[in-house]
Amino acid sequence: MSIPKTHPFAFDPTYGMLLEDLLAVEPPEEPDGFDVFWQARYRKALDVDPRPALSQSEISHPDWHVLDIVYLSTGEFRIGGWLILPREGQVRRGLVVGHGYGGRDRPDFDLPLKETAILFPCCRGLSLSAHPPISQNPSWHVLHDIDKPKDYIIGGCVEDIWLAVSTLTALYPWLEGRIGYSGISFGGGVGAMAIAYDPRIDRGHLALPSFGHQPLRLKLPTVGSAQSVQEYQADHGNVLETLRFYDAATAAQRIEVPMLTAVALFDPSVAPPCQFAVANAIPKFNEIFILDAGHFDYPGSAEQEAVLRDKIGQFFRVP
Repeated sequence: MSIPKTHPFAFDPTYGMLLEDLLAVEPPEEPDGFDVFWQARYRKALDVDPRPALSQSEISHPDWHVLDIVYLSTGEFRIGGWLILPREGQVRRGLVVGHGYGGRDRPDFDLPLKETAILFPCCRGLSLSAHPPISQNPSWHVLHDIDKPKDYIIGGCVEDIWLAVSTLTALYPWLEGRIGYSGISFGGGVGAMAIAYDPRIDRGHLALPSFGHQPLRLKLPTVGSAQSVQEYQADHGNVLETLRFYDAATAAQRIEVPMLTAVALFDPSVAPPCQFAVANAIPKFNEIFILDAGHFDYPGSAEQEAVLRDKIGQFFRVP
């Protein structure tokens, strides 16, 4: 292990916790009606026809056909992204890939996958799905409608993932039951909520998942979007009423498919106890991959990421 010893932060991004401490973190007490809340949203999302529109992308790659894509999500929200298709072989599996809170400016071609249609959606308000007055700045995006539990933007982002799955099944009906999800940070937290209630997703990979154990997320010093939520809470004092319904660790307890979860021992942006709350909550079929640090460069990071990337390739490989 090479957990960073020096860093520029005014707090300890390990929070004084060792691996055994982190593996003991449990999800928070859940609010009444959590399942009813999400099941109703899922049923509503299933009724949406995504009507995907494809066009040739300006981006090119020797191994993949690259298409620009736009589809409709809930509330008639137009979601932009990319669809990449293998130049060799058939399309035998589908994968939806989420993004971090920085958004996405191009597909990720480093995934070691074959015979897979890979959809890279940009969640509402971010990157190709920019939509003023929603801010693309994570510190403001994470606060959009946070005072309205049913309208909080994170719920819409979960629905965007469900409609990404609907888009793949609309384009390739034979992929039904053969669609996975992979997401990091913001995309990891949103992904936990999406996978928990969408039986069409057959396996998932979450890396450095955000939105886990919201009571802890409000307390532990941090940088990034969580800090913005903490500042909002300090001013308004009522944010937990909303956040308890958007807790990735609470949702993760409902996940019933194979999972590969990568979590960090040191992370200034997504506190490790919150990440582990998500990983620990997944009841079965879960491999936990330990990274020395997240959202921070450290010696050995390239080697660890390479090992994880190979695991991801094996995890989503076409049988």
